[in-house]
Amino acid sequence: MSEHASLSRYAQIGAFLLRYRRAGLFDGLDLDVQETTLAEQASQVPAGRPEQFVDDLEALGPTFIKIGQALSTRPDMIPPAYMSALERMQDDVVPVPVEQVRALVEQELGARIATLFSNFDDEPLAAGSIAQVHAATLRDGRAVVVKVQRPGIAQTLREDLAILDKLAGAAEKMTEMGRRYGFVDWVSELRHSLANEIDFELEADNLRRFAANLKCYPRLFVPQPVEDFTTTRVLTMDRVRGVKVTHIPSLRRIEQPMGAEAAELMRAYLDQVFVHGLVHADPHPGNVLLMDDQRLALFDLGMVARLTPRTRRHLLKLLLGAIGGNADQVGEISESMGTQLEDFQHGTYRRQLDQLVSSYVGFQGAKRGFSEGRLVLELARVGAACGLRPPPELSVLGKTLLNLEAVTNALDPQLDVRSLVEEHLQQVLRQQALDSMSPANLASEWLDMQELARHTPQHMAAILRTLAENRLRVRIEGLEESRMMESMQKIANRVATGIIIAALVVGAALVKGSDDGGRWLGLPYLSVIFLAVAAVLGVNLMISALRRDRKVERAADRETD
Repeated sequence: MSEHASLSRYAQIGAFLLRYRRAGLFDGLDLDVQETTLAEQASQVPAGRPEQFVDDLEALGPTFIKIGQALSTRPDMIPPAYMSALERMQDDVVPVPVEQVRALVEQELGARIATLFSNFDDEPLAAGSIAQVHAATLRDGRAVVVKVQRPGIAQTLREDLAILDKLAGAAEKMTEMGRRYGFVDWVSELRHSLANEIDFELEADNLRRFAANLKCYPRLFVPQPVEDFTTTRVLTMDRVRGVKVTHIPSLRRIEQPMGAEAAELMRAYLDQVFVHGLVHADPHPGNVLLMDDQRLALFDLGMVARLTPRTRRHLLKLLLGAIGGNADQVGEISESMGTQLEDFQHGTYRRQLDQLVSSYVGFQGAKRGFSEGRLVLELARVGAACGLRPPPELSVLGKTLLNLEAVTNALDPQLDVRSLVEEHLQQVLRQQALDSMSPANLASEWLDMQELARHTPQHMAAILRTLAENRLRVRIEGLEESRMMESMQKIANRVATGIIIAALVVGAALVKGSDDGGRWLGLPYLSVIFLAVAAVLGVNLMISALRRDRKVERAADRETD
C-alpha cells in the first residue's frame, strides 16, 4: 500500500471510529442494568443505529466484516442490540469476475480448467468477503464445489490489521477502556483467526478431522476435500445438496420429525468441544443443511478454535457448575481462567455471579428462556464489568452454543436442550474419569511414584545439609521490582518537591525586607515569584497525594470484598 493510500485508509477508519465513539458500543460493561434481561437492554439503544453501524462496517471491506463477526461474540464489549445486528451481518459481496477466478484456479492447480474439470459453472453459488464458491464436476463424474480465495484478500487483511494494531496500541496506552479490554491482544487474536481462515489447506484438515470425530454419529455428514485439487487458496470438496434448516417445509417436518437429528447434532458438538478440543466458531443455521436422506451436512469449517486439555476441563466444570446452580464453582473457575485487572472487584463479581446463576437455574421450566449459550456470554460480560478480562475461549464457546441452539430450535422447537446438555456433559465427565484409570495412565503414575520414592532420601539429605550449613535462602517473587522502584521514585519525588517548596517559602521570607526592585501587594517581586511557584507545586503535590490515597483506599475495599 502506498503512503497516500495508507493515509487515506487511516482517515477512513478514523472517521468511522469517530462517528461511533458515543454510540454506546462498549456499554456491555454497564452493571446498572443488573436486573434486566438482554432483550430488555436491547431496547435502550436508539433505533436504527445498530443497523447503520453494520452497514458502515460492511462498507469498510472484508477485514471489518470479519471484525463485526468477531464482535458478535463479545457481549462484554457491545450492547445486545448491536450483537443482534452483527449476527445478521451478511457476508455477501459483489462476485469476482469469473476470468480472475479461472486464472487463479489454473495458477494454483497447475492445469487448465478444461483439463481439471468436465464442467465448471461460471456463475458462483455464493460470494463472500474472503472467497466465492463455484459448482464443478470432476473428470470421473464426482460433483464438487470449488472455493476460490478472492485475489489480493490476504494483502488487504494484512494492511488493515497493521493499521488496527497501531490504533489498538495507542488506545491501550492512552485510554482506560483500551487497557480494560486488551485491544492489542484482541487484534492479535483476530489476526491469528483470519490467518487460519484464509488458509484453505487448514480448512481441508478441519473437514477431515470433523469427519473422523463424527463417525459415531450416522445422522451427520461432513463433505470431504479432494486432495489433489486443494491448495492454500483453492479448496475443492464434495458438493452437498439440501435445504437450510431454517427453510425446511412444514409438511416435511410433519412427515419426518427431526428431534433425533437435533439431539445428535448437539451431542456431536459437545464432544467436539469437550472431548476433541475443536470449537467450530460459526455453526449458524446457514452452515447446516438437511440432505435428502435426512442427514445433516456441516460445512464452512474455516473458523475452528483449538482448546488445550486444561481449558477443556475448566470449561466443562464451569458449565456443569452453572447447570447445577453452584455459583462458587463457576466463580473460582472463571477467575482462574480470566485475567484479573488491577481494579478487579471480587466481591461485586461474586454477587453478580450469584444473581446470574440463580436467574439461569430459575428458568428450569423454560426450554428456550435463559439458554446455556446466553449464560456463558453473560459470564464474560459480567466479568469484564468487574475488572476480570474473560478468556477468548469463553466467548467463543458461548457463541457456538447460541448458534447450536438456533439450529436445534429450527429442527425441533420442543427439544429440551438444557437436559440434553447436562446429561451429555455428565457422560463426558464419567468417561474422562474412566480414561484416567486406564492401564497406561496407572502405569505412568506408578513410575512417577517409584521415581519420587527413589529420590526422596537424596532430597531430604540435601535439605538437612542446607539447614545445617545455614545456607537456606528465601526468595519472595510476589514483589515486582519494577513496581517497587516506581513507588520509591514517587516517594523520592514527593520528598524533593516538599524540600523545594520549603526552600522557596524560606527564600521569599529572606528577601521580604529587600528594597531592591518594585513591589506588589507590599512584597518584592522576587518574593511573589517564590511564593507563587511554591503555591503551584504545593497544590500539585496535594492533588497527587489525594488521588493516590483514594486509589489505595479503593484497592483495600476491593480486597476486603
